[in-house]
Amino acid sequence: MTPPHPTLSPQGGEGFWRGPVVMSKLAGRPRRQSTFRILIFSIAPAALAAAPAPPTLELPIACAPGRTCEVQHYVDHDPGPGAKDYRCGAQTYEAHNGLDIRLPDMAAQRQGVAVLAAAAGRVARVRDGVADVSVRAAGAASVERLECGNGVAIDHGGGWETQYCHMAKGSIAVTAGQQVAVGARLGQVGLSGKTEYPHLHMTVRRDGRVVDPFAPDLAPGACGAPTSASLWSARARTALPYRPGAVLNLGFSGGPVTMAQVEAGDVGRPALDSPYLVAYGRAIALVAGDVLEMRLTGPAGAVLAQARQPPMTQWRAQQLTYIGKKRPAAGWPAGVYIAEVRILRAGKPVASRKTPLKF
Repeated sequence: MTPPHPTLSPQGGEGFWRGPVVMSKLAGRPRRQSTFRILIFSIAPAALAAAPAPPTLELPIACAPGRTCEVQHYVDHDPGPGAKDYRCGAQTYEAHNGLDIRLPDMAAQRQGVAVLAAAAGRVARVRDGVADVSVRAAGAASVERLECGNGVAIDHGGGWETQYCHMAKGSIAVTAGQQVAVGARLGQVGLSGKTEYPHLHMTVRRDGRVVDPFAPDLAPGACGAPTSASLWSARARTALPYRPGAVLNLGFSGGPVTMAQVEAGDVGRPALDSPYLVAYGRAIALVAGDVLEMRLTGPAGAVLAQARQPPMTQWRAQQLTYIGKKRPAAGWPAGVYIAEVRILRAGKPVASRKTPLKF
């Protein structure tokens, strides 16, 4: 799938109406060079001591990662044409500059999922009015210079800023210049701008440069073990553990399932008289070599169907799999049916999920 985000540059190429850069300089005529040097040396320690601390970030979305939403992408740490996240994994893409938290489908989006201020600050910029339409349907030209879609930028002082993108049209709940508290509702997750699925894209910057909130102290191009300098609060860190791939959707149907149905959230629920019982699952953030394994069991644990897809030949943002069983002549026995999907990486499960269906 074509990556859903453009390169969002801090200089204004992200289509997010950045205002002019205002710079100040010392006025007046300097005294003798020696006096000037003494002055610099005398104020530098105080200036360093007074430098504001970075903001402590809370979860910027009203969902539960791992249950009602999932992390799709992290910041790209590869300075070249490749892509790697802060853990040296592949859960990102070329020049991606933020954190993507994805909803399971459009049905969840329509219910309304709030975007929240990750830290207190002043609303610096706001945009609303961009349609909630998948860029796959509308075309990239339709959102040129509007890639962020409907969004909000918050100034936290000391050069720190957070930016929130792809919010729902008409949902923006703040105005430019407004002071907001941590956790304040900014709007709702939408499908505006350059995206193919409902999610929140959040970027952190300091002095216009992108900062990875999971690893702000990593040297340019570096990646590796978790860093203690994370900008997230302890609560947010617990909510956002690093997951190398995830199962976004899992459920049952009475017949074959398409990706469009899963994305729309309108997969029909099977009934006792359904001609087939189908279990489906959608996994995200897959890498080359990953294998999707699925199993459908019936009452008393009887295995009705199971299958493994061939290994992925390349990185995949998402992949759908399903298996099924034709209805027996006597009908579906009453009881509990279980759908299970696993992501295998190098032969070992890195993510799995189960869900029941009771007849």
